[in-house]
Amino acid sequence: MAMRLTDEELDWLAARVPDAPVSPKGGRPAMDKRQALRGIFWVLDNGAKWKDLPHEFGSKSSVHKYFMLWTRAGVFEAIMRDAGRFIEERDGFRLYECFIDATFSKARGGGDGIGVTKAGKGVKIMVLVDARGLPVAVSTASASPHESTLVQGLFEFMLTVESPARIIGDKAYDSDALDEELAGEGIELIAPHRKSRRPENVTQDGRPLRRYQRRFTVERTISWLQNFRRLCIRYEKTSVLFQGFLHLGCTIILLKQVYG
Repeated sequence: MAMRLTDEELDWLAARVPDAPVSPKGGRPAMDKRQALRGIFWVLDNGAKWKDLPHEFGSKSSVHKYFMLWTRAGVFEAIMRDAGRFIEERDGFRLYECFIDATFSKARGGGDGIGVTKAGKGVKIMVLVDARGLPVAVSTASASPHESTLVQGLFEFMLTVESPARIIGDKAYDSDALDEELAGEGIELIAPHRKSRRPENVTQDGRPLRRYQRRFTVERTISWLQNFRRLCIRYEKTSVLFQGFLHLGCTIILLKQVYG
């Protein structure tokens, strides 16, 4: 999936970004928000530092300032929710089977929400997608906790009111506790068992596990997200700013479904 920002998508984003306040004392005109969005997308796409932003996008300090202001105001989170409603108004999400997985992003520097693993310091990006691979929920967390303990956090940022009928994951989600939690919410968990599980404790049936063959769906979505190189390495000192890039990246994936 090509992740270029088209004029149509830029118009959609700009319509949902607040205009810069006008000072009653006058002064220098505010940066055009379309230009700022183009600069933010360039950083997201290329993974470069703000100081390397090309001159064609205007003042790098102004683009960075708007990114921080909009992110801390929850603008990119609200835009992703709008994109989810946009999908539901069109074709809707395919919630009869959803796939879950996580990807690791290394952290360069300190900040909150960072955990230590064998691969080094970083964060986990948790992704829940529908049957077509469209993001239904995303979150970031410290890389230290096990993935099975981070699933419930995804439900705090769902783009749909309706819950998925079933969630399909890999062996990392083979957890009786998670199985019971999701069953209590009317969600079927499908995950292959680890080799260490005893035969008398087997809970998965062979027929539902056939759905696991389509797990490439979430792996493909993660590869789309990793096309945004700024999500592969976390340079931001706060989780909020990193999530701003994540929400923008997911929004663009959703818009590609509508605009092609």
